[in-house]
Amino acid sequence: MSDGNARREIAGGRFALFRPEFLVFLPALALALLWYGPGGLALASACALPTVYLSTRQPTQKTPAIELPRDGVTDLPLRAAAIAALDAAFAAAPNTGRTTACLVAGIDEADDLVRKFGEGALTQALQRTAERLSAALRGADLVVRLDGARFGVALAPVRRADLESVIQLAARLQSAAEAPLSIDAATVYLRISVGFCLANRSPGPSGVAILSAAESAMDEAQRCGPGAIRAFSAEVQAAIAARALLQDEVEDALEDGMILPYFQPQLSNDTGAVSGFEALARWMHPKRGLLPPSEFLHAIETAGLSSRLSEVVLFHSFSALKAWDRAGLKVPAVAVNFSREELRNPKLPEKLKWELDRFDLEPERLVVEVLESVVAESANDVIVRNIAALAQLGCGIDLDDFGTGHASIASIRRFDVDRIKIDRSFVTRVDTDKGQQEMVAAILSMAERLGLATLAEGVETIGEHAMLAQLGCSHVQGFGIARPMPFEGTIGWLERHRTKLQATPSVGRRTG
Repeated sequence: MSDGNARREIAGGRFALFRPEFLVFLPALALALLWYGPGGLALASACALPTVYLSTRQPTQKTPAIELPRDGVTDLPLRAAAIAALDAAFAAAPNTGRTTACLVAGIDEADDLVRKFGEGALTQALQRTAERLSAALRGADLVVRLDGARFGVALAPVRRADLESVIQLAARLQSAAEAPLSIDAATVYLRISVGFCLANRSPGPSGVAILSAAESAMDEAQRCGPGAIRAFSAEVQAAIAARALLQDEVEDALEDGMILPYFQPQLSNDTGAVSGFEALARWMHPKRGLLPPSEFLHAIETAGLSSRLSEVVLFHSFSALKAWDRAGLKVPAVAVNFSREELRNPKLPEKLKWELDRFDLEPERLVVEVLESVVAESANDVIVRNIAALAQLGCGIDLDDFGTGHASIASIRRFDVDRIKIDRSFVTRVDTDKGQQEMVAAILSMAERLGLATLAEGVETIGEHAMLAQLGCSHVQGFGIARPMPFEGTIGWLERHRTKLQATPSVGRRTG
Protein backbone atom coordinates (compact mmCIF):
# COMPACT_ATOMS: atom_id res chain seq x y z
CA MET A 1 0.00 0.00 0.00
CA SER A 2 1.35 3.47 -0.85
CA ASP A 3 1.86 6.16 1.82
CA GLY A 4 -1.07 8.15 0.46
CA ASN A 5 -3.42 5.17 0.59
CA ALA A 6 -2.19 4.32 4.13
CA ARG A 7 -2.92 7.85 5.35
CA ARG A 8 -6.40 7.68 3.83
CA GLU A 9 -7.05 4.33 5.55
CA ILE A 10 -5.92 5.76 8.98
CA ALA A 11 -7.97 8.91 8.49
CA GLY A 12 -10.93 6.79 7.59
CA GLY A 13 -10.45 4.74 10.77
CA ARG A 14 -10.33 7.86 12.97
CA PHE A 15 -13.43 9.21 11.30
CA ALA A 16 -15.19 5.89 11.84
CA LEU A 17 -14.84 6.26 15.64
CA PHE A 18 -17.55 8.91 15.43
CA ARG A 19 -19.87 6.93 13.14
CA PRO A 20 -23.15 5.62 14.67
CA GLU A 21 -22.06 2.01 13.96
CA PHE A 22 -19.18 2.45 16.49
CA LEU A 23 -20.92 4.69 19.08
CA VAL A 24 -23.49 1.99 19.86
CA PHE A 25 -20.65 -0.09 21.29
CA LEU A 26 -19.50 2.56 23.87
CA PRO A 27 -21.96 1.55 26.65
CA ALA A 28 -20.99 -2.09 26.24
CA LEU A 29 -17.28 -1.25 26.43
CA ALA A 30 -17.81 0.76 29.64
CA LEU A 31 -19.74 -2.07 31.30
CA ALA A 32 -17.09 -4.58 30.24
CA LEU A 33 -14.38 -2.47 31.87
CA LEU A 34 -16.48 -2.06 35.06
CA TRP A 35 -17.50 -5.70 35.45
CA TYR A 36 -14.61 -7.68 34.01
CA GLY A 37 -11.67 -5.30 34.15
CA PRO A 38 -9.11 -4.79 31.34
CA GLY A 39 -9.61 -8.36 29.99
CA GLY A 40 -13.32 -7.82 29.40
CA LEU A 41 -12.62 -4.52 27.67
CA ALA A 42 -10.20 -6.25 25.31
CA LEU A 43 -12.79 -8.94 24.45
CA ALA A 44 -15.54 -6.42 23.76
CA SER A 45 -13.17 -4.31 21.65
CA ALA A 46 -12.31 -7.37 19.52
CA CYS A 47 -16.00 -7.83 18.78
CA ALA A 48 -16.44 -4.21 17.83
CA LEU A 49 -13.39 -3.83 15.59
CA PRO A 50 -14.86 -5.70 12.53
CA THR A 51 -17.76 -3.27 12.49
CA VAL A 52 -15.33 -0.36 12.66
CA TYR A 53 -13.33 -1.80 9.77
CA LEU A 54 -16.34 -2.48 7.58
CA SER A 55 -17.65 1.00 8.19
CA THR A 56 -14.43 2.46 6.80
CA ARG A 57 -14.77 0.63 3.47
CA GLN A 58 -16.31 2.53 0.60
CA PRO A 59 -19.12 0.65 -1.16
CA THR A 60 -17.92 -1.06 -4.36
CA GLN A 61 -19.27 0.63 -7.46
CA LYS A 62 -20.68 -1.73 -10.10
CA THR A 63 -19.38 -1.27 -13.63
CA PRO A 64 -22.36 -0.21 -15.72
CA ALA A 65 -23.27 -2.70 -18.51
CA ILE A 66 -22.21 -1.54 -21.95
CA GLU A 67 -25.26 -1.10 -24.16
CA LEU A 68 -24.39 -2.34 -27.65
CA PRO A 69 -25.92 -0.44 -30.58
CA ARG A 70 -29.07 -1.88 -32.12
CA ASP A 71 -30.49 -1.83 -35.62
CA GLY A 72 -32.94 0.99 -36.23
CA VAL A 73 -35.26 -1.12 -38.40
CA THR A 74 -35.52 -4.43 -36.52
CA ASP A 75 -34.26 -3.39 -33.06
CA LEU A 76 -31.88 -6.36 -33.17
CA PRO A 77 -28.27 -6.16 -31.97
CA LEU A 78 -25.67 -5.76 -34.70
CA ARG A 79 -22.67 -7.77 -35.90
CA ALA A 80 -20.47 -6.95 -32.87
CA ALA A 81 -22.91 -8.68 -30.51
CA ALA A 82 -22.76 -11.93 -32.48
CA ILE A 83 -18.97 -11.83 -32.61
CA ALA A 84 -18.79 -11.30 -28.84
CA ALA A 85 -21.20 -14.18 -28.15
CA LEU A 86 -19.29 -16.53 -30.44
CA ASP A 87 -15.95 -15.47 -28.94
CA ALA A 88 -17.32 -16.31 -25.49
CA ALA A 89 -18.52 -19.71 -26.72
CA PHE A 90 -15.09 -20.56 -28.13
CA ALA A 91 -13.36 -19.43 -24.91
CA ALA A 92 -15.66 -21.53 -22.70
CA ALA A 93 -15.60 -24.67 -24.87
CA PRO A 94 -12.48 -26.32 -23.29
CA ASN A 95 -14.04 -26.10 -19.82
CA THR A 96 -17.69 -26.85 -20.64
CA GLY A 97 -17.31 -29.36 -23.48
CA ARG A 98 -20.04 -27.46 -25.33
CA THR A 99 -19.86 -26.23 -28.90
CA THR A 100 -21.58 -23.66 -31.10
CA ALA A 101 -22.46 -22.78 -34.68
CA CYS A 102 -23.15 -19.61 -36.63
CA LEU A 103 -25.93 -19.25 -39.19
CA VAL A 104 -26.64 -16.47 -41.68
CA ALA A 105 -30.13 -16.20 -43.18
CA GLY A 106 -30.93 -13.80 -46.00
CA ILE A 107 -33.96 -12.69 -47.99
CA ASP A 108 -33.45 -13.72 -51.60
CA GLU A 109 -34.08 -11.15 -54.33
CA ALA A 110 -34.63 -8.31 -51.86
CA ASP A 111 -34.01 -5.82 -54.69
CA ASP A 112 -36.99 -7.25 -56.56
CA LEU A 113 -39.16 -6.70 -53.50
CA VAL A 114 -38.16 -3.02 -53.46
CA ARG A 115 -38.80 -2.64 -57.20
CA LYS A 116 -42.27 -4.16 -56.92
CA PHE A 117 -43.52 -2.64 -53.67
CA GLY A 118 -41.06 0.07 -52.58
CA GLU A 119 -38.65 0.52 -49.67
CA GLY A 120 -41.46 0.26 -47.14
CA ALA A 121 -42.08 -3.33 -48.20
CA LEU A 122 -38.47 -4.29 -47.53
CA THR A 123 -38.64 -2.62 -44.12
CA GLN A 124 -41.75 -4.62 -43.27
CA ALA A 125 -40.17 -7.83 -44.56
CA LEU A 126 -37.06 -7.24 -42.43
CA GLN A 127 -39.11 -6.59 -39.31
CA ARG A 128 -41.28 -9.65 -39.72
CA THR A 129 -38.31 -11.86 -40.60
CA ALA A 130 -36.49 -10.68 -37.47
CA GLU A 131 -39.54 -11.54 -35.35
CA ARG A 132 -39.97 -14.96 -36.95
CA LEU A 133 -36.33 -15.94 -36.64
CA SER A 134 -36.25 -14.90 -32.99
CA ALA A 135 -39.44 -16.86 -32.25
CA ALA A 136 -38.05 -20.00 -33.91
CA LEU A 137 -34.93 -20.08 -31.70
CA ARG A 138 -34.22 -20.71 -28.03
CA GLY A 139 -34.12 -17.76 -25.67
CA ALA A 140 -30.34 -18.11 -25.24
CA ASP A 141 -29.64 -17.99 -28.99
CA LEU A 142 -28.77 -14.56 -30.37
CA VAL A 143 -30.21 -13.07 -33.59
CA VAL A 144 -28.48 -10.01 -35.04
CA ARG A 145 -28.96 -7.82 -38.08
CA LEU A 146 -26.13 -7.96 -40.62
CA ASP A 147 -25.61 -5.92 -43.77
CA GLY A 148 -28.46 -5.68 -46.26
CA ALA A 149 -31.30 -8.19 -45.95
CA ARG A 150 -29.30 -10.64 -43.84
CA PHE A 151 -29.48 -11.88 -40.28
CA GLY A 152 -26.90 -13.67 -38.17
CA VAL A 153 -27.57 -16.31 -35.53
CA ALA A 154 -25.05 -17.10 -32.79
CA LEU A 155 -26.09 -20.48 -31.42
CA ALA A 156 -25.83 -20.67 -27.65
CA PRO A 157 -23.36 -23.41 -26.60
CA VAL A 158 -24.84 -26.91 -26.81
CA ARG A 159 -23.60 -30.43 -26.20
CA ARG A 160 -24.07 -31.43 -29.82
CA ALA A 161 -24.08 -29.29 -32.95
CA ASP A 162 -23.33 -31.53 -35.92
CA LEU A 163 -24.13 -31.17 -39.62
CA GLU A 164 -27.49 -32.92 -39.47
CA SER A 165 -28.85 -31.03 -36.47
CA VAL A 166 -27.82 -27.62 -37.81
CA ILE A 167 -29.31 -28.39 -41.25
CA GLN A 168 -32.57 -29.19 -39.47
CA LEU A 169 -32.32 -25.92 -37.58
CA ALA A 170 -31.67 -24.03 -40.84
CA ALA A 171 -34.73 -25.65 -42.43
CA ARG A 172 -36.83 -24.67 -39.41
CA LEU A 173 -35.68 -21.06 -39.72
CA GLN A 174 -36.52 -21.11 -43.42
CA SER A 175 -39.98 -22.47 -42.77
CA ALA A 176 -40.70 -19.84 -40.14
CA ALA A 177 -39.42 -16.91 -42.20
CA GLU A 178 -41.08 -17.96 -45.46
CA ALA A 179 -44.63 -17.81 -44.11
CA PRO A 180 -46.86 -15.56 -46.29
CA LEU A 181 -46.48 -11.85 -45.72
CA SER A 182 -49.18 -9.26 -46.47
CA ILE A 183 -47.82 -6.11 -48.14
CA ASP A 184 -50.16 -3.47 -49.59
CA ALA A 185 -53.06 -5.95 -49.60
CA ALA A 186 -50.91 -8.38 -51.62
CA THR A 187 -49.66 -11.73 -50.35
CA VAL A 188 -45.88 -11.96 -50.70
CA TYR A 189 -43.89 -15.16 -50.35
CA LEU A 190 -40.31 -14.52 -49.29
CA ARG A 191 -37.57 -16.98 -50.15
CA ILE A 192 -34.88 -17.42 -47.52
CA SER A 193 -31.42 -18.87 -48.10
CA VAL A 194 -29.24 -20.02 -45.18
CA GLY A 195 -25.50 -20.52 -44.84
CA PHE A 196 -23.88 -21.84 -41.69
CA CYS A 197 -20.56 -22.87 -40.18
CA LEU A 198 -19.96 -25.37 -37.40
CA ALA A 199 -17.41 -24.52 -34.73
CA ASN A 200 -15.22 -27.48 -35.69
CA ARG A 201 -15.15 -26.30 -39.33
CA SER A 202 -14.43 -22.65 -38.60
CA PRO A 203 -11.23 -21.27 -40.17
CA GLY A 204 -10.27 -20.07 -36.70
CA PRO A 205 -11.54 -20.21 -33.09
CA SER A 206 -13.03 -16.71 -33.11
CA GLY A 207 -16.33 -14.99 -33.67
CA VAL A 208 -14.98 -13.06 -36.64
CA ALA A 209 -13.73 -16.23 -38.36
CA ILE A 210 -16.87 -18.31 -37.91
CA LEU A 211 -19.23 -15.46 -38.87
CA SER A 212 -17.19 -14.73 -42.00
CA ALA A 213 -17.32 -18.43 -42.91
CA ALA A 214 -21.10 -18.53 -42.44
CA GLU A 215 -21.44 -15.49 -44.69
CA SER A 216 -19.37 -17.23 -47.36
CA ALA A 217 -21.69 -20.24 -47.12
CA MET A 218 -24.61 -17.85 -47.42
CA ASP A 219 -23.14 -16.37 -50.62
CA GLU A 220 -22.88 -19.90 -51.98
CA ALA A 221 -26.49 -20.65 -50.98
CA GLN A 222 -27.87 -17.57 -52.70
CA ARG A 223 -25.81 -18.32 -55.78
CA CYS A 224 -27.43 -21.76 -55.95
CA GLY A 225 -30.83 -20.61 -54.68
CA PRO A 226 -33.34 -19.28 -54.16
CA GLY A 227 -34.16 -20.99 -50.90
CA ALA A 228 -30.93 -23.00 -50.66
CA ILE A 229 -29.00 -24.16 -47.58
CA ARG A 230 -25.22 -24.49 -47.64
CA ALA A 231 -22.66 -25.44 -44.99
CA PHE A 232 -19.17 -23.97 -44.93
CA SER A 233 -16.47 -26.46 -45.84
CA ALA A 234 -13.02 -26.58 -47.39
CA GLU A 235 -14.69 -27.28 -50.75
CA VAL A 236 -16.90 -24.20 -50.47
CA GLN A 237 -13.89 -22.11 -49.53
CA ALA A 238 -11.97 -23.40 -52.55
CA ALA A 239 -14.92 -22.75 -54.87
CA ILE A 240 -15.22 -19.17 -53.65
CA ALA A 241 -11.50 -18.59 -54.17
CA ALA A 242 -11.69 -20.11 -57.65
CA ARG A 243 -14.57 -17.84 -58.65
CA ALA A 244 -12.62 -14.85 -57.45
CA LEU A 245 -9.82 -15.82 -59.84
CA LEU A 246 -12.30 -16.01 -62.73
CA GLN A 247 -12.84 -12.28 -62.39
CA ASP A 248 -9.37 -11.67 -63.79
CA GLU A 249 -9.80 -14.15 -66.64
CA VAL A 250 -13.31 -13.54 -67.89
CA GLU A 251 -12.59 -10.73 -70.35
CA ASP A 252 -9.80 -12.63 -72.09
CA ALA A 253 -11.98 -15.75 -72.17
CA LEU A 254 -14.71 -13.85 -74.01
CA GLU A 255 -12.32 -12.44 -76.58
CA ASP A 256 -10.40 -15.71 -77.04
CA GLY A 257 -13.51 -17.76 -77.82
CA MET A 258 -13.52 -19.83 -74.63
CA ILE A 259 -17.05 -18.68 -73.72
CA LEU A 260 -19.50 -19.93 -76.34
CA PRO A 261 -23.16 -21.01 -76.51
CA TYR A 262 -24.11 -24.65 -76.11
CA PHE A 263 -27.43 -25.63 -77.69
CA GLN A 264 -30.24 -27.63 -76.07
CA PRO A 265 -33.03 -28.86 -78.36
CA GLN A 266 -36.73 -28.17 -77.86
CA LEU A 267 -39.31 -30.61 -79.27
CA SER A 268 -42.90 -30.24 -80.37
CA ASN A 269 -45.17 -32.66 -78.52
CA ASP A 270 -47.60 -32.73 -81.46
CA THR A 271 -45.10 -33.80 -84.11
CA GLY A 272 -41.95 -34.80 -82.23
CA ALA A 273 -39.97 -32.48 -84.51
CA VAL A 274 -37.39 -30.01 -83.31
CA SER A 275 -39.08 -26.67 -82.69
CA GLY A 276 -35.90 -24.84 -81.75
CA PHE A 277 -32.74 -24.74 -79.68
CA GLU A 278 -31.97 -22.70 -76.59
CA ALA A 279 -28.52 -21.08 -76.54
CA LEU A 280 -26.85 -21.46 -73.12
CA ALA A 281 -23.46 -19.88 -72.41
CA ARG A 282 -20.64 -22.21 -71.33
CA TRP A 283 -17.00 -21.51 -70.50
CA MET A 284 -14.46 -24.12 -71.55
CA HIS A 285 -11.89 -23.28 -68.90
CA PRO A 286 -8.38 -24.62 -69.57
CA LYS A 287 -7.95 -25.83 -65.97
CA ARG A 288 -11.44 -26.29 -64.54
CA GLY A 289 -13.16 -27.77 -67.56
CA LEU A 290 -16.67 -26.86 -68.70
CA LEU A 291 -18.26 -24.22 -66.47
CA PRO A 292 -22.02 -23.46 -66.36
CA PRO A 293 -23.27 -19.84 -66.24
CA SER A 294 -23.76 -19.98 -62.47
CA GLU A 295 -19.97 -20.17 -62.10
CA PHE A 296 -19.09 -17.08 -64.13
CA LEU A 297 -22.12 -14.85 -64.73
CA HIS A 298 -21.38 -12.85 -61.58
CA ALA A 299 -17.86 -12.20 -62.86
CA ILE A 300 -19.33 -11.13 -66.22
CA GLU A 301 -21.73 -8.71 -64.57
CA THR A 302 -19.12 -7.33 -62.18
CA ALA A 303 -16.78 -6.66 -65.10
CA GLY A 304 -19.56 -4.89 -67.02
CA LEU A 305 -19.39 -7.45 -69.85
CA SER A 306 -23.06 -8.51 -70.05
CA SER A 307 -23.56 -6.77 -73.39
CA ARG A 308 -20.40 -8.31 -74.78
CA LEU A 309 -21.55 -11.79 -73.70
CA SER A 310 -24.88 -11.17 -75.44
CA GLU A 311 -23.06 -10.20 -78.62
CA VAL A 312 -20.98 -13.41 -78.52
CA VAL A 313 -24.03 -15.63 -77.93
CA LEU A 314 -26.04 -13.92 -80.68
CA PHE A 315 -23.22 -14.15 -83.21
CA HIS A 316 -22.72 -17.89 -82.67
CA SER A 317 -26.46 -18.56 -82.50
CA PHE A 318 -27.12 -16.84 -85.82
CA SER A 319 -24.08 -18.56 -87.32
CA ALA A 320 -25.53 -21.90 -86.16
CA LEU A 321 -28.90 -21.13 -87.81
CA LYS A 322 -27.19 -20.45 -91.13
CA ALA A 323 -25.11 -23.64 -90.82
CA TRP A 324 -28.19 -25.78 -90.09
CA ASP A 325 -29.93 -24.23 -93.10
CA ARG A 326 -26.97 -25.09 -95.34
CA ALA A 327 -27.01 -28.67 -94.03
CA GLY A 328 -30.70 -29.00 -94.89
CA LEU A 329 -31.68 -29.42 -91.24
CA LYS A 330 -34.86 -27.69 -90.16
CA VAL A 331 -34.41 -25.64 -86.99
CA PRO A 332 -37.15 -22.99 -86.82
CA ALA A 333 -35.56 -20.72 -84.18
CA VAL A 334 -32.94 -20.18 -81.52
CA ALA A 335 -33.92 -18.86 -78.07
CA VAL A 336 -31.51 -16.46 -76.35
CA ASN A 337 -31.73 -15.26 -72.76
CA PHE A 338 -31.66 -11.52 -72.12
CA SER A 339 -30.97 -10.10 -68.68
CA ARG A 340 -32.82 -7.21 -67.07
CA GLU A 341 -29.85 -4.93 -67.71
CA GLU A 342 -29.80 -5.77 -71.41
CA LEU A 343 -33.54 -5.24 -71.73
CA ARG A 344 -33.08 -1.77 -70.25
CA ASN A 345 -30.88 -0.76 -73.18
CA PRO A 346 -33.03 1.59 -75.31
CA LYS A 347 -31.05 0.59 -78.42
CA LEU A 348 -31.66 -3.15 -78.05
CA PRO A 349 -34.38 -3.48 -80.77
CA GLU A 350 -32.24 -1.56 -83.24
CA LYS A 351 -29.20 -3.66 -82.40
CA LEU A 352 -31.04 -6.97 -82.87
CA LYS A 353 -32.60 -5.83 -86.14
CA TRP A 354 -29.15 -4.96 -87.45
CA GLU A 355 -27.78 -8.38 -86.44
CA LEU A 356 -30.68 -10.20 -88.11
CA ASP A 357 -30.17 -8.22 -91.32
CA ARG A 358 -26.46 -8.90 -91.17
CA PHE A 359 -27.08 -12.67 -91.18
CA ASP A 360 -30.04 -12.42 -93.57
CA LEU A 361 -32.39 -14.05 -91.08
CA GLU A 362 -36.09 -13.43 -90.54
CA PRO A 363 -36.96 -12.01 -87.08
CA GLU A 364 -39.08 -15.06 -86.20
CA ARG A 365 -35.89 -17.15 -86.16
CA LEU A 366 -34.97 -15.39 -82.88
CA VAL A 367 -36.85 -16.06 -79.64
CA VAL A 368 -36.16 -13.57 -76.83
CA GLU A 369 -36.34 -15.22 -73.40
CA VAL A 370 -37.41 -12.93 -70.56
CA LEU A 371 -37.50 -14.02 -66.91
CA GLU A 372 -40.91 -13.92 -65.28
CA SER A 373 -39.45 -11.82 -62.46
CA VAL A 374 -38.68 -9.10 -65.05
CA VAL A 375 -42.23 -9.16 -66.38
CA ALA A 376 -43.66 -9.18 -62.85
CA GLU A 377 -41.99 -5.89 -61.94
CA SER A 378 -43.33 -4.24 -65.15
CA ALA A 379 -42.59 -0.74 -63.85
CA ASN A 380 -39.69 0.01 -66.19
CA ASP A 381 -41.13 1.65 -69.30
CA VAL A 382 -37.91 1.06 -71.28
CA ILE A 383 -38.22 -2.70 -70.80
CA VAL A 384 -41.89 -2.59 -71.79
CA ARG A 385 -41.14 -0.61 -74.95
CA ASN A 386 -38.20 -2.83 -75.90
CA ILE A 387 -40.12 -6.08 -75.61
CA ALA A 388 -43.08 -4.60 -77.47
CA ALA A 389 -40.73 -3.41 -80.23
CA LEU A 390 -39.13 -6.86 -80.54
CA ALA A 391 -42.55 -8.51 -80.70
CA GLN A 392 -43.64 -6.04 -83.38
CA LEU A 393 -40.44 -6.79 -85.29
CA GLY A 394 -41.51 -10.44 -85.39
CA CYS A 395 -39.28 -12.01 -82.74
CA GLY A 396 -40.82 -14.63 -80.47
CA ILE A 397 -41.17 -13.73 -76.78
CA ASP A 398 -40.78 -16.54 -74.23
CA LEU A 399 -41.66 -15.99 -70.57
CA ASP A 400 -38.99 -18.01 -68.75
CA ASP A 401 -39.31 -19.73 -65.34
CA PHE A 402 -43.08 -19.29 -65.30
CA GLY A 403 -44.54 -19.86 -61.84
CA THR A 404 -41.63 -18.38 -59.90
CA GLY A 405 -42.03 -14.63 -60.43
CA HIS A 406 -45.72 -13.93 -59.72
CA ALA A 407 -46.42 -12.23 -63.05
CA SER A 408 -50.04 -11.20 -63.50
CA ILE A 409 -52.14 -12.04 -66.55
CA ALA A 410 -52.22 -8.31 -67.32
CA SER A 411 -48.40 -8.25 -67.39
CA ILE A 412 -48.30 -11.24 -69.75
CA ARG A 413 -50.64 -9.42 -72.09
CA ARG A 414 -48.74 -6.16 -71.78
CA PHE A 415 -45.45 -7.78 -72.78
CA ASP A 416 -46.84 -9.54 -75.88
CA VAL A 417 -45.68 -12.95 -74.63
CA ASP A 418 -46.05 -15.77 -77.21
CA ARG A 419 -45.07 -18.74 -75.08
CA ILE A 420 -44.62 -19.51 -71.39
CA LYS A 421 -41.89 -21.84 -70.15
CA ILE A 422 -43.14 -23.89 -67.22
CA ASP A 423 -40.46 -23.94 -64.54
CA ARG A 424 -38.77 -27.27 -63.86
CA SER A 425 -40.00 -27.21 -60.24
CA PHE A 426 -43.50 -28.00 -61.57
CA VAL A 427 -42.24 -30.57 -64.09
CA THR A 428 -40.28 -32.80 -61.71
CA ARG A 429 -42.20 -36.06 -61.01
CA VAL A 430 -45.24 -34.79 -62.91
CA ASP A 431 -45.87 -38.40 -64.04
CA THR A 432 -46.14 -39.73 -60.47
CA ASP A 433 -47.19 -36.74 -58.32
CA LYS A 434 -50.91 -35.90 -58.47
CA GLY A 435 -50.30 -32.41 -57.09
CA GLN A 436 -47.75 -31.67 -59.82
CA GLN A 437 -50.20 -32.86 -62.46
CA GLU A 438 -52.93 -30.59 -61.15
CA MET A 439 -50.59 -27.58 -61.08
CA VAL A 440 -49.35 -28.15 -64.64
CA ALA A 441 -52.91 -28.76 -65.86
CA ALA A 442 -53.98 -25.43 -64.36
CA ILE A 443 -51.10 -23.59 -66.06
CA LEU A 444 -51.87 -25.24 -69.40
CA SER A 445 -55.56 -24.37 -69.11
CA MET A 446 -54.74 -20.72 -68.44
CA ALA A 447 -52.29 -20.62 -71.36
CA GLU A 448 -54.88 -22.14 -73.70
CA ARG A 449 -57.45 -19.53 -72.71
CA LEU A 450 -54.89 -16.79 -73.39
CA GLY A 451 -53.85 -18.28 -76.71
CA LEU A 452 -50.28 -18.94 -75.55
CA ALA A 453 -48.00 -21.83 -76.45
CA THR A 454 -46.29 -23.70 -73.60
CA LEU A 455 -42.87 -25.27 -73.12
CA ALA A 456 -41.96 -27.44 -70.13
CA GLU A 457 -38.30 -27.21 -69.15
CA GLY A 458 -36.32 -29.64 -67.04
CA VAL A 459 -37.90 -32.79 -68.51
CA GLU A 460 -35.66 -35.64 -67.39
CA THR A 461 -37.61 -38.88 -67.88
CA ILE A 462 -39.72 -40.56 -70.52
CA GLY A 463 -42.59 -40.66 -68.02
CA GLU A 464 -42.50 -36.90 -67.51
CA HIS A 465 -42.38 -36.36 -71.28
CA ALA A 466 -45.35 -38.64 -71.89
CA MET A 467 -47.47 -37.09 -69.12
CA LEU A 468 -46.78 -33.55 -70.36
CA ALA A 469 -47.85 -34.59 -73.84
CA GLN A 470 -51.08 -36.09 -72.46
CA LEU A 471 -51.83 -32.97 -70.45
CA GLY A 472 -51.46 -30.84 -73.58
CA CYS A 473 -48.10 -29.10 -73.19
CA SER A 474 -46.96 -27.81 -76.62
CA HIS A 475 -43.17 -28.23 -76.33
CA VAL A 476 -40.61 -29.88 -74.04
CA GLN A 477 -36.94 -29.37 -73.21
CA GLY A 478 -34.56 -31.05 -70.79
CA PHE A 479 -31.92 -33.69 -70.11
CA GLY A 480 -34.45 -36.41 -70.94
CA ILE A 481 -34.35 -35.19 -74.53
CA ALA A 482 -30.74 -34.01 -74.78
CA ARG A 483 -28.18 -32.15 -72.73
CA PRO A 484 -26.81 -28.83 -74.01
CA MET A 485 -24.18 -29.56 -76.64
CA PRO A 486 -21.58 -27.57 -78.61
CA PHE A 487 -22.53 -26.61 -82.15
CA GLU A 488 -20.29 -29.37 -83.51
CA GLY A 489 -22.50 -31.96 -81.84
CA THR A 490 -25.84 -30.55 -83.02
CA ILE A 491 -25.69 -31.66 -86.66
CA GLY A 492 -25.12 -35.31 -85.75
CA TRP A 493 -27.85 -35.16 -83.10
CA LEU A 494 -30.32 -33.56 -85.55
CA GLU A 495 -29.65 -36.23 -88.17
CA ARG A 496 -30.11 -39.04 -85.61
CA HIS A 497 -33.30 -37.48 -84.33
CA ARG A 498 -34.69 -37.12 -87.85
CA THR A 499 -33.96 -40.79 -88.54
CA LYS A 500 -35.60 -41.84 -85.28
CA LEU A 501 -38.62 -39.66 -85.99
CA GLN A 502 -39.16 -41.27 -89.37
CA ALA A 503 -39.01 -44.75 -87.83
CA THR A 504 -41.24 -44.27 -84.76
CA PRO A 505 -44.69 -42.74 -84.10
CA SER A 506 -45.02 -39.35 -82.40
CA VAL A 507 -45.36 -39.06 -78.62
CA GLY A 508 -47.72 -36.12 -78.97
CA ARG A 509 -51.46 -35.75 -78.53
CA ARG A 510 -53.95 -37.10 -80.96
CA THR A 511 -55.36 -34.28 -83.02
CA GLY A 512 -58.82 -34.74 -84.43
